[in-house]
Amino acid sequence: MLDIAAELRRWTAEDRSFAVATVVAVGGSAPRGPGAALAVDDEGTVIGSVSGGCVEGAVYELCAEALQDGGTRLERFGYSDEDAFAVGLTCGGVIDILITPVRADTPARTVFRSALVAAARGEPAAVARVARGPVGMLGKALFIRPDGSYEGGLDGAAELDRTAVAEARAMLDGGRTGTVEIGEDGSHCPGGLTLFVESSVPPPRMIVFGAIDFAAALVRAGKFLGHHVTVCDARPVFATRARFPEADEIVVDWPHRYLRRTETDGRTVLCVLTHDAKFDVPLLAEALRMPVAFVGAMGSRRTHADRTRRLREAGVGERELARLRSPIGLDLGARTPEETALSIAAEIVAARRGGTGVPLTGSQAPIHRDTGERGSAAA
Repeated sequence: MLDIAAELRRWTAEDRSFAVATVVAVGGSAPRGPGAALAVDDEGTVIGSVSGGCVEGAVYELCAEALQDGGTRLERFGYSDEDAFAVGLTCGGVIDILITPVRADTPARTVFRSALVAAARGEPAAVARVARGPVGMLGKALFIRPDGSYEGGLDGAAELDRTAVAEARAMLDGGRTGTVEIGEDGSHCPGGLTLFVESSVPPPRMIVFGAIDFAAALVRAGKFLGHHVTVCDARPVFATRARFPEADEIVVDWPHRYLRRTETDGRTVLCVLTHDAKFDVPLLAEALRMPVAFVGAMGSRRTHADRTRRLREAGVGERELARLRSPIGLDLGARTPEETALSIAAEIVAARRGGTGVPLTGSQAPIHRDTGERGSAAA
């Protein structure tokens, strides 16, 4: 639901009634992951997607029914061996979808409104909904903030709410979306309730060091992938808004000095494109010791060998050096800045999702992998 927060926030501001269908679990090869959502308002307008087209028609009808009767329901869609033309996923996977009506008389409407406002603003937020449990509790929701404060409730039991908030807050801290099992009595042990926790966090950062032509193309690719993109270069003549109009931020500073003072986390991607030792070595010596998601550096194999030697001389250990992806990018035969940016972006996605980078044709590896990551963007 939070992946279409901007549109749904507008619907709530206009006092529209709508039903939202959210993927809460997937099995096998499924086109979209937990958190993917489709919503239908009381005029039949549709936004979002839960399957890339396989089951959208059936989900639309279920949303319309939920708007009429006000009931929350959990539906499963999968491929039918008996009838290949039945509603289901032709890719062979299984998805569970929670359909929740959000009408004027829906008790949780204010909870959803608060969550949508926070997510649309880019603020960290989580929504926990009962996906499985007693019929009367299905769809009940909590909106959780990073500090542990919350709105809404599950069944009026304070202990149950506190347990749900604690579990949801832990998932929000990691930017994760998925299910968690708790007890109906409020215990942390599995015991009758399945909560679907949907986290919305600010987009992951991509910091591009080196204001060169290749960087301009990589900025566009990074934005396309949902990153907040910063360009950093010590040379003010190159690090300009005119050269990088699509960057979220342009910084003129020595790269290693900027990296020391800026905020990074476990989702941050660092791309070093300067291939100049006086910039690269102090920068990579910092970067390879930081708990970021990806550190890559541009350059020929000869440049990489020289850079590695210099990093060892600077005290960088073998375990840290093993994290360096250099030469950066997958082997696509790229030549142009745009092709090179595609190559780099492909490696970033493969590293995040556990992909091999080999062609799918002839491969027996799963197309979709469950890495515990959310399917966005961002983020």
